[in-house]
Amino acid sequence: MSDRESNGSRGIPQAEAAAPQAVASGPLDLNLLRTFLAVHRTGSFTAAAHLLGLSQPTVTTQIRTLERRLDRELFERGARGVTPVPFADELAAQVVEPLDALADVTGRPDVGGPAEPVHLAGPAEFLCARALPALAPLVADGVRLRIANGLTDPLLAELRAGRHDLVIATTRPRGRTLSAVPLMDEEFVLVAAPAWAERVGGADLPAALHAVPLITYAEDLPIARRYWRHVFGRRLNCRAAVTVADLRGVRAAVAAGAGFSVLPRYLCLDRLADGALVLLHEPEDPPINTGYLVQRPGRSANPHVALVRDRLLTAARDW
Repeated sequence: MSDRESNGSRGIPQAEAAAPQAVASGPLDLNLLRTFLAVHRTGSFTAAAHLLGLSQPTVTTQIRTLERRLDRELFERGARGVTPVPFADELAAQVVEPLDALADVTGRPDVGGPAEPVHLAGPAEFLCARALPALAPLVADGVRLRIANGLTDPLLAELRAGRHDLVIATTRPRGRTLSAVPLMDEEFVLVAAPAWAERVGGADLPAALHAVPLITYAEDLPIARRYWRHVFGRRLNCRAAVTVADLRGVRAAVAAGAGFSVLPRYLCLDRLADGALVLLHEPEDPPINTGYLVQRPGRSANPHVALVRDRLLTAARDW
């Protein structure tokens, strides 16, 4: 065990309070709690060992020791790492602040050597149009990124399991196991190519659009149905002519004249400016969806995670 992890026998009141009925007797060793928190944050014994400057067997031994002390299993082992059980999430939420505060006071962060890559995940379209351009200066300064994309619910599950450091989510996560802050509001707009816009002009736009092909990213038409309900006060009763699992593909098809769609305004700005797309309707109260920047509670052991998080929050003020 390295010197920077010694002097851990005093314990802390907050840690003792995390599971008062589960602790047999006496304070918990700070070394065990630091190791536990590293595993909880990274979702991997191997990654935690790298962060702490320990061997993987040492991390495994310390976690097993802590589990025996608490008489509780803390992690479920899997092929891609470990997943904390609910009790472990509660324990982490209670010990993270005092342990991070102690690291700040002693000047002994848990990370040694160059920072690891920051794992950021979210919708592919938003990552490409907004997040990656905003993060380019950090990359130029040496921050490394690993980008993944997908739907919010699976990404949040992977965040809990330690596969990501930050997730841009289209909904606020439930529960206390994740920390979320509003990132941006995306406005949805009804668009088509100019040729279609000329053909559907008139008093009853929803009825006129029944004769126009609908281009969307999913068969259940979630964005278009929401727009119809919010703006027109009625249900959308039609099928998709084309589905593309990427809103950039939807935009390309609509701009090429395939039909109409409902898209985030930020994704249409250039096409609206050059005339390839036209707004079919401009309601006073357009539907808006709030996006969130989500991470596990507490300070990450990787200092570059905070840099990426702060940069995204700052850039989002102009989105």
